[in-house]
Amino acid sequence: MSIKRYVSPATASSLLARAPLAMVLLIALLFSMVLPNTAIAAEGGGVLGIGDSKDDSASEPAPDSFGRDSPRHTVQGFISALGENDYLLASNYLNLSKSDNPTTVVRQFKQALDAGGRFQPDLQLNNTPEGNLTDQLPPSQENVGNISINDKKVPLLLERVVSKKGEQYWQFSTETLSSVPDVIENTEPTLVSRYTLESLEDKKLFGYQLADLVAAVAITIGSFLLTYVLVWLWYHLLNLIYPRVRGVPLPLPDKVILPLAVVIMALILSDVMVYSGVSVTLREPVNRFTEIASWLATTWLLLRVIDAIFTRAVNLSYKKNYIERVSILGLLRKIVKALLLIFAVIVIFGNLGFDLTTGIAALGVGGLALALGAQKTIENLVGSVVVVADSPVRIGDYCKFGTYEGTVVDIGIRSSRVRTLARTIVTVPNGDFSSMQIENFTSRDMFRFFHQLYLKRTADIDVVFQMVKDLDEFLNKHYLTNQEWNQVNILELRQDCYVIQLQAYINANDVMEFYDKQNVVFVDVLNQVAKYKVEHALPTQQLIVNQAELEHQLKNDVEYKAADSVDDTASVADDSEHSSVNLRQDLEALANTGKVYKQEHEKKGEIGGDEQNSSKENAVHTLAKHQLQRIQKVLGFPK
Repeated sequence: MSIKRYVSPATASSLLARAPLAMVLLIALLFSMVLPNTAIAAEGGGVLGIGDSKDDSASEPAPDSFGRDSPRHTVQGFISALGENDYLLASNYLNLSKSDNPTTVVRQFKQALDAGGRFQPDLQLNNTPEGNLTDQLPPSQENVGNISINDKKVPLLLERVVSKKGEQYWQFSTETLSSVPDVIENTEPTLVSRYTLESLEDKKLFGYQLADLVAAVAITIGSFLLTYVLVWLWYHLLNLIYPRVRGVPLPLPDKVILPLAVVIMALILSDVMVYSGVSVTLREPVNRFTEIASWLATTWLLLRVIDAIFTRAVNLSYKKNYIERVSILGLLRKIVKALLLIFAVIVIFGNLGFDLTTGIAALGVGGLALALGAQKTIENLVGSVVVVADSPVRIGDYCKFGTYEGTVVDIGIRSSRVRTLARTIVTVPNGDFSSMQIENFTSRDMFRFFHQLYLKRTADIDVVFQMVKDLDEFLNKHYLTNQEWNQVNILELRQDCYVIQLQAYINANDVMEFYDKQNVVFVDVLNQVAKYKVEHALPTQQLIVNQAELEHQLKNDVEYKAADSVDDTASVADDSEHSSVNLRQDLEALANTGKVYKQEHEKKGEIGGDEQNSSKENAVHTLAKHQLQRIQKVLGFPK
């Protein structure tokens, strides 16, 4: 027997109060088709009547075989039974009297739910055996939604039932079931039932009516496209109006269009499906994944908004020269995004059916183990807070720490990164970075001009003293120096020079500006020094030679080498007579050269002073040259 679905025309008015969802929902919808009972399975064995592996104490009641131990499990078990078309199983979730026909009541209840039933989101359904004790209902009742058709509205109430054996479980109340016939009395056929092709009637896919699946996919895609177009038009219209009204560009980037469209679509998709008449057995799994998709899209949107807010704050900090705020803002951005992601993961797992209360309690218990097992990580986290709060360095500062120096490019939650002069990145854990001695060069309010002049000792001391006095006054009055500490003094009296020390401070915003100003001061100082009769002491080397000792040494070397040559020639003569003749001739030439040198040396008294010295030098050079040539010939070296 087929069941027609109905809808109230008044339901359409609620659609105008909400806006359009995303491609993410299409994927979620496919998952809901393939895995219709995913959330129930995630709950554990409660719905199937299978308990945990824990040993129940004697005082605790045995788990309900139908999984009706909490309001959430009762709703999920009932929807699962309807999806399997097992009306007898579904009747166990209804508080029926002995006179009621279970199959008839279940069919009427499903008809009412298809026409206008709306269950609360899974996270809002209480998951404890006691139910929600803070609402205004009796402790034995729980509101899980409502049925709204035309002008009639019926609350979906659960009531806690105690069996004869003392078992306690939740069922849909008799009050709700008795109101169902009156609600469905004047309903009309739904859009899905009216426009379903005959070829799709009574056909199923993944356990659902094929007509419902086609309608759900069409509604999801159509809603997304419509919502995206509307949000796109709204954003570009606002982008035109906002600058004219406020005089500044719109602070939101266009990257918010897609996540905002998904969020708005998630808000209205459930009502669109109710209005279209999609069966409650398909609506509820889709709604569950729609909530997950909406949380993902909301997280995505908030991440975009957080980036836009902090980017604007950083730009304002640079504009107003509040550089110290940049590091704080960077760390806050990462902390806020991390907390947002953690919160989103908790909510998404809650929608998947995991117990959030147990998970949060486990976080508290595991916190101690985490603290003991991740001491270094916690140390780095605390170190990042110290670095940001104490601000020894900020992003963009040039600093020196340990054996490294460079520009700070990032201060993260765990570590900081510094770009060195070699253009490499050094990553330093914040726990170590906060305990180091850090020299911050960017925090300098002025730059030190500190150099020395070296002047020859031939300069008159009075001239040097007057020059030092004038240079001191010159640096003091120079337009690039300030009055912090300007001084010129004689630092040392060395054997070969005077050491003049110049010291001053120059105002500059950065090192590049300082170098430019220092060049100007250099030129001006050298121009001032050029006015005095002083010479710059340049590094030199001096070699002092004793002429008599040199001549005597060379003469002895000639005699020794001649004797050695004779010995060498005698040994070689056995091998080659031609070589012996040549060597003998060379020795005779060397002896003649020695005689010439001796004659010239004996005539030194008859030659004038300058000519005598010149003759000596020529004779020494000639003798040394012949000696070198003789050694090369004797030893067989090439010329």
